[in-house]
Amino acid sequence: MKLNRFPWLVLVVLWFHLGAAAVFAQQAPASGAELKFVVVFTRHGIRPPTWSAEELNQYSTEAWPKWDVPAGNLTSHGRTLIRLFGAYDRAYLAQAGLLKPEGCAEAGQVYIWTNNDERTIETGRALAAGMLPGCHVAVHSLPEGTTDPLFLPTLAGVGNPDRALAAAAVSGRIGGNPRALMDLYRPALETMQQVLVGCRPGPKCPPEGKSVKLLLIEQPVSLAPAKGDRLADLSPLNTASTLAENFLLEYLNGMEGKDLGWGRLNESNLRELGSLHTAYGDLLRRTPYVARANASNLMSHILKSMEQAVAGKEVPGALGKPGDRLLVIVGHDTNICNIAGMLGGLSWLIEGYQRDETPVGGRLVFELWRRPSSGEYTVRTYYMCQTPEQMRKALPLTLGSPPAKSAIFLPGCSTAGEGLPCDWKAFQRIVEAAIDPAFVKQ
Repeated sequence: MKLNRFPWLVLVVLWFHLGAAAVFAQQAPASGAELKFVVVFTRHGIRPPTWSAEELNQYSTEAWPKWDVPAGNLTSHGRTLIRLFGAYDRAYLAQAGLLKPEGCAEAGQVYIWTNNDERTIETGRALAAGMLPGCHVAVHSLPEGTTDPLFLPTLAGVGNPDRALAAAAVSGRIGGNPRALMDLYRPALETMQQVLVGCRPGPKCPPEGKSVKLLLIEQPVSLAPAKGDRLADLSPLNTASTLAENFLLEYLNGMEGKDLGWGRLNESNLRELGSLHTAYGDLLRRTPYVARANASNLMSHILKSMEQAVAGKEVPGALGKPGDRLLVIVGHDTNICNIAGMLGGLSWLIEGYQRDETPVGGRLVFELWRRPSSGEYTVRTYYMCQTPEQMRKALPLTLGSPPAKSAIFLPGCSTAGEGLPCDWKAFQRIVEAAIDPAFVKQ
């Protein structure tokens, strides 16, 4: 019997070694290139809705659930998930040779800049705690109450975007017919109404004895220039997008029973509702004119930071200092969509989410690799996030059980090699061409 089992043992051992080799192959290109610098632009962790209870309850027959932290703040579950991501980052970067597996030796070479919301600052701190436990890592941000031009350039007065042109640019992508767009998404809107009200549209909806102030599916359809930090808006898709995101936040935060869409949410209809959020992100954040106006300043600073890492000397406009190994920027899904739109429509697909969805804690990553033989640099770009199951259950992240990752093809730059790499100079050229100097503040 022992002899019969022995081949299986060999197969198990062989499988283990091949699996470990596969993990390393995902990190190090076959050319023997060395990882020299990484830029991580990450969305903050899980938060409650930013709308007030009064605003939310207009659209439902029952009150929305209460959360354990104030509106918009990082939840305790969200903090745990970010720390887990930070621990994975340390393991990944250590195996790639950028950081040591333990200790604080490189803590001074990790630069973190966050927007000055509570959730973004706390996300930066949680990431640092997971990545470099017990080490002092400063989390930088502008003072509270100050508008950061990296994340909200329009509110900060960077450039003078044409809001009418922004609305026209969106209109051009939907044939000038917002009503036809809403008809296209009507099945998802009907599913949302069933969650919000407990029934699909019809003469007996809402049910007898229940009332709702605003039926989402009956709201006027319009596309117009917007105010504040948005350049254009499309109603009622804007509201549907926000509500869909709130339902996803409930799920990812581990809510159950009545707290999870009043018991009417499940994985299937939650994914369908996600199409409303990604449709809004595609049209109102990724449309090229809107994206360039909102992301040129941010992408300019990211590019300068990468140029500083290549040059090994100070470059005006860079974040951090020469010699840094890791730059982490903590912002919002809006920023990620803007960057994707301005760079020619970057796209990704992560299991459990809609195409191009930007869940909390997800990040857009730019890795700078150097070939020792030639001294030439390449850039690998990818999107990474925890899967819905990893987030809901707070599963540990390891090199063997990593977050989900999608290599990104950068038009005009990426090649067919592993990780879809870009030559550094081609990457510079593509990004510089995408940046509009009218919306850049040094």
